[in-house]
Parts: sequence; C-alpha cells; structure tokens
Amino acid sequence: QVQLIESGGGLVQAGGSLRLSCAASGGTFSTYSMGWFRQAPGKEREFVAAISYNSGITSYADSMKGRFTISRDNSKNTVYLHMNSLKAEDTGVYSCAGNPNRYSTSRTPTLYNYWGQGTQVTVSS
Repeated sequence: QVQLIESGGGLVQAGGSLRLSCAASGGTFSTYSMGWFRQAPGKEREFVAAISYNSGITSYADSMKGRFTISRDNSKNTVYLHMNSLKAEDTGVYSCAGNPNRYSTSRTPTLYNYWGQGTQVTVSS
C-alpha cells in the first residue's frame, strides 16, 4: 500500500513562490507516474500537473504552464511541484496522487490509485 504525504503549503502573497513536496512510502514509487491536483472551496478537483515514472513525460493544465514545474527524485521517493507567479485563484488544497501506469500523465483523477491528504495553499492578493 502506497502512502503519500504532502508538505510545503502555506500562505504566500500574489506573485510569490512555493515548492510542494510529496513523499511516498510503502510501495515502488519509481514505477508510478505521479500527479498533482487541487481543489478550491466550492469547486471540483482539478488537474494541475503530472509526470511519468522516469520524468520523461510531463503534462500541465493550461493555466499552470510556464508558472508551475513538476519534478521527481526517485532516489528520495518524492515528487515536487514548484509554483511561481502565484495568483489568488491558485488557492486551494493541493494533493499528490499515484498512477500505476508508469507512462501516464493523465488528467483523470479516477485513474490514480493512491492519494495524499493534501496541503493547503493560500495566495493573498
């Protein structure tokens, strides 16, 4: 059973940056593709970014392209989300998720088997 724990969230001013981390344990992290999703109050969960098992393929939601970067370090069983030029509309709970299809960068939450508990990101304007 894979367990995912996010960290790095917090309060930041608009235009600022944050780096989220997601540490995995209990499974073979290096064989999973990983994704980041977020959910704002009163809104549905939305895709943010995803990365294949070997970092060869990445995918981003259009509104995050050029501002967010997903990366992973398989030696540390950790996936990261670097967020720059943050906007108030980026506020939400950010969760990482694991997909057993190692090449996938799917935007569909139901294809991800494992989820972290989420970390709150609040961007003040």
